[in-house]
Amino acid sequence: MSTPEIQFAALTDVGRVREHNEDNFLVDKKLGLFVVCDGMGGHAAGEVASALAVRTLHEEIKKEADLIEDYAKASKGAAKVTKRDILNMLEFAVNRASQRVHAEAAKDSKKRGMGTTLVCLLVIGKEAFIIYVGDSRIYVLRDGVLEQLTEDHTVYNELIKRKKMPREQVEQLAQKNAITRAVGVYEHVEPDTLVLDLTAGDRFLLCSDGLCGYFEDDLDGLGKRLANPDADAAARSLIDAANAQGGKDNITSVIVTVGDVTERDETRAKQLQLKREILARMPLFRPLNDREILRVLQVTDVSDYRNGETIISEGDKGEELFIVLSGHAKVMRNGAELATLKAGDHFGEMALVRSQPRSATVVSDGTSELMVIRRTEFFEILRKEHQLAVKLLWQFLGVLADRLADTSRELGAAKEELAAEDITNEIFAEDEEDSRKTLLIPPPPPSLRGG
Repeated sequence: MSTPEIQFAALTDVGRVREHNEDNFLVDKKLGLFVVCDGMGGHAAGEVASALAVRTLHEEIKKEADLIEDYAKASKGAAKVTKRDILNMLEFAVNRASQRVHAEAAKDSKKRGMGTTLVCLLVIGKEAFIIYVGDSRIYVLRDGVLEQLTEDHTVYNELIKRKKMPREQVEQLAQKNAITRAVGVYEHVEPDTLVLDLTAGDRFLLCSDGLCGYFEDDLDGLGKRLANPDADAAARSLIDAANAQGGKDNITSVIVTVGDVTERDETRAKQLQLKREILARMPLFRPLNDREILRVLQVTDVSDYRNGETIISEGDKGEELFIVLSGHAKVMRNGAELATLKAGDHFGEMALVRSQPRSATVVSDGTSELMVIRRTEFFEILRKEHQLAVKLLWQFLGVLADRLADTSRELGAAKEELAAEDITNEIFAEDEEDSRKTLLIPPPPPSLRGG
């Protein structure tokens, strides 16, 4: 897939209740950067916070244009830039914005405590880098399916995630929609990130809660409006729908389209869906929700192998989990073939938690394509995503328990074989007895005897 042209439409509205529009947005098509911020604070301080956050984020990311370009070119050697480098740059930019907003609030008591939500989409080549704080959202519409990519940083969501109380009780809380993270309230903020592989026809919606709040129970309606081929008309339709339902808050809609929303790269779309499905079926990742699967996918690379090419070697230390995406791979030990792996099969999962010698050699049987997850990136998820870490480590315990059970069964079977009655001596004794038997030949008749 060549990189399609990026199209956009953007619109903001004060709504029908508020006097000031405290939402701000940014579009930098050349940089591939799109931002929405929803400010908060009395005396129009929210408007100041969101404007300052948008401006600071833009300035900081523009400084790293060379880094972005090197990543887009897939530069190697000293110029090699990783996904983690891009995410680190975005996290630094968001925290610089938080410092600036916090410092501005410290100068004026009327602005004390002001802050802003933030959602940011950075498109580089065939990937979308997402960073977010607060309850503004990013959705993606792909092949007619609408998916929320961000996760609200609210009291409601945190309590539900951590299972602190039943959902029915959380629903009754007066402060359930209070934001738990915001840019500028403190000098430092902890944003969440996501990386998504792109395909032609993908359409993103960045919006403030003044828009998405009216579609909580009507995602179908949101998806249908967003699917309008005319992005400008889609943005206006979304604003009008929010106002028609009350317009209680400021409303902002930024629509970003990869190529034409009616386009579809069948081959790439199928490959991306296959990666998600295979990962979701694995016992290790089966309990994860859709957003958590996407989080794991962002640390997953895809490698191609030629026929007969060695993927891992017996005795070597490794740090990668491999998942067969297409083709086949043979498992060998001491030169003997043990198994053939097909699409969906995996090997090397224990290398994610500890460095130990590989127990077998795996070679590509024909051309093959494998997903690879490395320990360093996997640990990064565990450090940053506590809920996800608990799920993954719990599944690892299950994998270890299954292996111990298999080993116990094998040892038990071996023990039974050793304890079985040994009749070897009896077999050989019978043979020896038979070998000592003599054939009695009667003497010849007298006529045949010698004289």
